[in-house]
Amino acid sequence: MTPRDEFLLILGMTAVTFGVRYFTLAALSRASLPEPLFRALRYVPPAVLAAIIAPAVLIDASGLNLSHTNAPLFASLVAIVVSWRTRNLLFTIVLGMLALWTWKAMFGV
Repeated sequence: MTPRDEFLLILGMTAVTFGVRYFTLAALSRASLPEPLFRALRYVPPAVLAAIIAPAVLIDASGLNLSHTNAPLFASLVAIVVSWRTRNLLFTIVLGMLALWTWKAMFGV
């Protein structure tokens, strides 16, 4: 695949993604959503984020990994607790990464 082909592929994916979203948003901008639907849509971003992160944290090459050697799982638990207690994004990232590196150093994974 040449760089030109890659550029055209990215351009095509951009056009499709933009097109689908633009027409949906344009149609919804003229209508008002019912309050229950509007409240339900607030949960979409956390649900999508959880669907992306959970497999990366819980599953490795051998399948579901809930053992003590799963450093991303431990770091995620630390980050969840820090985020819940402090509500500080930078502090959560820093402590989560420190937990990950410490766990990997301790168990050699």
